[in-house]
Amino acid sequence: MTKLAQDFPAPAPEQWQRLTERVLKGASADTLESETLDGLRIRPLYRPGPGPRLEARPATGSDPERPWDLRVGLGRRGAAGANSEALEHLRGGAASLLVNLDPREGGLAALDPDTLALVLDGVLLELAPVALDAGLHGPLAANALAVLAKGAPNAKLAFHLDPASFLLRHGRTPGPAAAHLSAAVQTGLRHMGAYPHAQLFMASGRVVHEAGGSEAQELGVMLASLIDWLRALEAAGLPPEQAAARIVIGLSSDAQVFLSVAKLRAARAMVARVFDQIGVSHRPVIEVRSSRRMLASRDLWTNLLRLTAAAFAAGTGGADAVVLDGFTEPLGGESDLARRQKRNIQLVLMEEAHLGRVDDPMGSSAFIESLTDDLARAGWAFMQRIEAAGGLWQASESGLISDGVMDSRERLLAEVRDGRRPVLGVTLYPDAHEQVPGVDVEPRLDESLWPEVRHDGPDSRCPALEPVRLEQVAPDTEAAQ
Repeated sequence: MTKLAQDFPAPAPEQWQRLTERVLKGASADTLESETLDGLRIRPLYRPGPGPRLEARPATGSDPERPWDLRVGLGRRGAAGANSEALEHLRGGAASLLVNLDPREGGLAALDPDTLALVLDGVLLELAPVALDAGLHGPLAANALAVLAKGAPNAKLAFHLDPASFLLRHGRTPGPAAAHLSAAVQTGLRHMGAYPHAQLFMASGRVVHEAGGSEAQELGVMLASLIDWLRALEAAGLPPEQAAARIVIGLSSDAQVFLSVAKLRAARAMVARVFDQIGVSHRPVIEVRSSRRMLASRDLWTNLLRLTAAAFAAGTGGADAVVLDGFTEPLGGESDLARRQKRNIQLVLMEEAHLGRVDDPMGSSAFIESLTDDLARAGWAFMQRIEAAGGLWQASESGLISDGVMDSRERLLAEVRDGRRPVLGVTLYPDAHEQVPGVDVEPRLDESLWPEVRHDGPDSRCPALEPVRLEQVAPDTEAAQ
């Protein structure tokens, strides 16, 4: 490789400039520059330079054919239907399940052990990890899953307790947010001894992404949430080393492959820096879910391209678990094909594209290293603003987070409206003769089916980060023509 580099030396910067201008017929290379929502420059040419040295995914004990956990979410089909779906996914190659029990997100009414047992009937909890997504009902859901897993101490459960995301998403908690945080901490501590391999808490920035926020804002909120968890758990008597091992990082991945890869790499670098400063040697565990803001209800088949790009970015960015939506999700349900494809996309990437054969495959790319460093610095700066405001909860209630996210959201939607950010199948190559597949859509259950979760004291409030879908603001001029 060294000999090859000597025989064919890289052109000098001025030579690159002349070659670029020749291709562009005299125009400057600056015309190819663009900016991210954070104002970070994306240049057409990069030269190698010192970049952040990231910990590669460990090879010891890993399976190159299965470099990440293929995790599937269960749909809204009732307990019996969800059970059938769970077994279908596990037989079809999934490694773990994500059970939605959040009434605000159309989840299953299965917060008691008996009903949850129907959902997970036939699932071997020590072989197939089960993760939860239950909003403020997280403590109740964790208790139900812990009862169900009794007798299986090696079960790799993931309670994903995350009251902060609920407050940001919905703008209100019934009772003080501090009481919900305390309930989550006590629930996690109560079960950690019985389940030494369980992941208890989640530090997520996904709600920022789905509301139209930037990559740095998603990273900053994620890191601020992580710091808040570490503080709360230390105050409850749990040493940082043990606390860090029980927290999962939650991020999103979309069809902007390079930005998503750099974001995941930046997250690893940022979390590693926090852990280094508190003397923790634990490697962060990252769960990545596909972006819903990128999916479109028009020309549904293009969602398969978006989901494949998002899964590729998650895999090459070093995700430990990946959850994809079905490509029919914008219609409110999943077809049989959609349920298969959200597994098969990942299986093809792992077993046929062999993404697990190389650790950190985009590392040492001058572009990716530079973008990683830029995002890490911008995300760290946003986290510092949150910390200066008193931490995640105080920054949420003061509107600091929502103000920043809404600014990014308006820039994002403006790019869609004026065509700078085309939406495939909507503003670019729309299909006027689309054949829409059949979808199993079930009405959302009444929230009264879930027990009320309220703590004494005044409600905590903040501006809600409502999710957005890019196609909703996309001009439909080409389709009209």
